[in-house]
Formats: sequence, C-alpha cells, structure tokens
Amino acid sequence: MSTVDSWTRAETEVLTWSMRRAPSVHNTQPWLLEVAPGELVVRERSGPVLPHHDPDGRDRAASCGAAVANLELAVRTLGRAAEVAFLPGRAQPDVVARIAVGGQAAPSTEELRRHGAIARRASHRAPFEGVAVPAPVTHRIVAAGGAPGVEARPVRPGREVATVARLLRFAAESFRRDGAYQRELSLWTIRDEHAHHHGVGVPASRIPAGSLPWAGLVRRATEIPEQPELERRLAAETLLLVVTADDARLDHVRAGYALERAWLAAVGLGLAAAVLTQPLHLPEVRSALCEDLGLTGFPQALMRIGYAAEEDPESPRRAGEEVLRRR
Repeated sequence: MSTVDSWTRAETEVLTWSMRRAPSVHNTQPWLLEVAPGELVVRERSGPVLPHHDPDGRDRAASCGAAVANLELAVRTLGRAAEVAFLPGRAQPDVVARIAVGGQAAPSTEELRRHGAIARRASHRAPFEGVAVPAPVTHRIVAAGGAPGVEARPVRPGREVATVARLLRFAAESFRRDGAYQRELSLWTIRDEHAHHHGVGVPASRIPAGSLPWAGLVRRATEIPEQPELERRLAAETLLLVVTADDARLDHVRAGYALERAWLAAVGLGLAAAVLTQPLHLPEVRSALCEDLGLTGFPQALMRIGYAAEEDPESPRRAGEEVLRRR
C-alpha cells in the first residue's frame, strides 16, 4: 500500500483544524501535531499543568487521546488509510501517538458523519430537555466508545444513579471549599470578550453560577442541589462511565480516544454531551464508584448525554501555527 509522499496545504488545514477542535481539560489543548510524509505524530506539550484539577496528568493524556481520534477521522475523511499506534516508544515520552497514513481508502458513511460532528461538538453544561434517549441510540454510542482496554458503560437507573448523585454532591462540596481549586479555576476562566484572543481557557459564560445537577467546574457561588433533587435530575439524563482495564498513561490516552469517538457519535445522532473528570480525581469518589458499582476497572470519565434546546457556542482555540510542525 502506498503512502502519502507529501501533504497539500488544504489537507494540512483539514488535519490541523480537526485536531484543534478536540476537547481538552480546561480547554488547555495540550498537544502538538507533527506532519511528515506518510506519518502524523501527536505530541504532548510540556505545559501548562493543572496541579489542582489534574494532579496526575490523567486528563492531559486523555485530551491528547481525543485529539488522536479527531486526527484519525480527518485522515479517513481525506480518503486515506490510517493505523494508530499509541505511545510508540520510550525514547520519546512526549509522543502520544503515531498515525501511519496509507494509500487510498474510501471513508465509511459513519466516519464521514462523525467527522462532520467535530464542528458541532461542545460541552453542554446546561440541563437537557428531559427527553429520554432511546435505548438503541445509547447502544450505538456505547459501541462507538469501545476501544482496546476501554468500556463505555451505562449508569443504570435506580441504585447506580443514586450512588453517582451522592458522590457528585460530595465532590461539588469539596471543590467549593477548596481554595487552591478555586484559584486555579479563576486563572483558567477568561472574560468572554477576550476569550478568542487567548485561544485557551474556559469562557466565563460557559461556567453557570447557578444550580448545577453535576459536579464539574464548581465555583464558590455554585448552588448544590440536595441529594433527592440531584438524583432526580441525573435520573432524567443518560449517563455513561468510561472505564479502563488498567490505570497507566496508555489507558488514559485510550480513554480519551474512546470518549471522543462516543461523543462524536452522540453529536452525529443529534444529541449533546458533557464530560466530567474532576470528581474522579478525588480518591474517595473513585474508590467508592469502583466498590458501589462493582467496576472491574478504573473509572476515567463520566459522560452526560441528552437532547439540547440549542447548540452550544464554540470554545476558543489556539491558532493553527501554534499546534503544527512540519518535518
């Protein structure tokens, strides 16, 4: 099978745009794209770090994995074969993945649909419309989120939803009291009029100050619902838990890769979603999820899925020249 001898300017723009639109912790976009004949390399940036939101770097690795998922879809949409190798060598620990690009290979309808969803994917932090997601749709999203060593597992109604509600409430109360967490959140919260000049960070309008039915990006002014109310709200949504077989960096990268595939599948099916990872950085929450839900692996992220009344606005992004390297 022949490989790409060189990338045209238009192809490079498609690759760069697709990767830049991937989700990342606090919209830090911790990746670099290296373009070479027949190969694409995704590297993890040396900074910035989030010691209070992502102390072990799990979310950074998952963010890079999500970027790989978008990049792979871009290659397929350009009509080329793509073979992904995660963490291909110890000699270059910053290399998250290498994508070997082969000869002509027509993309599937599903691949085209998911790539088209990249432009519409955004974190939906508002409540959903309250319309139940049909079981066959949920099954398709779960299947899309499967990858070697990764499972996208539905949170079952009743006892499991009650457990998640209890743990999210505990996490929200912890974050609201945590001064270091609050200072770091403020540092990465950008006034909306300056958001697109910065290119990174979370616009202030995307962090609701009022009552939230989940525990992510919690500010001091956030109102936390009582347990029965929070449980009722979560019961009206579809929740998926991304679980990995192990808890090494490779598992974190693969979790982000699988999560983005599930997210794009959801958007392609007309849904919106949001991902929570901060609560899972609390050891008490993570261990309780494993025990109370009988997990056989490590929970990496919780995804909320539902129907939204309107599309969410696009978050700021780094300039293309900031993330692209050629060799």
